[in-house]
Amino acid sequence: MEFLPLIGIALLFWLFIIRPQQRRQKELRSMQSSLDVGDEVMLTSGVFATAQQVEDDFVLVEIAEGVTIKVARGAVGSIVTKADQPDELEQDQEEAGADAGTEEN
Repeated sequence: MEFLPLIGIALLFWLFIIRPQQRRQKELRSMQSSLDVGDEVMLTSGVFATAQQVEDDFVLVEIAEGVTIKVARGAVGSIVTKADQPDELEQDQEEAGADAGTEEN
């Protein structure tokens, strides 16, 4: 009976801290393994780049026109836009620009 509160605390610790962290790590590894050429990514340093070449251990990313760097695959923090998906923001801006030109003052 003396160990019941200790076991309860350990269970809560596992439920609220360890389990969610394991889930986040699994999702991050899954995202990093699904990288494709042309994906716009954000590195863990906060730099936005476009994947140019994807290898097993590293990714060549273009951070500016003509500037390509080699980073570890683990340095990719998130995928901003997938290569095969149209960028909805650009489409919305193009439509807004086309509508703005037809307005009369």
